[in-house]
Amino acid sequence: MKITVRYFAAARAAAGTPEETLDSSAATLDALLAELADRHGERLTSVFARASYLVDGTAWRDPATELPTNPTVDVLPPFAGG
Repeated sequence: MKITVRYFAAARAAAGTPEETLDSSAATLDALLAELADRHGERLTSVFARASYLVDGTAWRDPATELPTNPTVDVLPPFAGG
């Protein structure tokens, strides 16, 4: 399936891109994050540990829940300021 991943703030810096679309067989957010960690390395993995996630605009609390078909996943690290 096609998965669009949008990175914000520190996640964008760690991934080196604001957005990517990939063909993936990841069925869950956990599986997708593992695939992205393999692709981008430890720096992005450390961001994942602190990030929140939106899947198709909805907060995704359980990373073991199955992803919908062709989702957009937003990676939202903690933001400074306010």
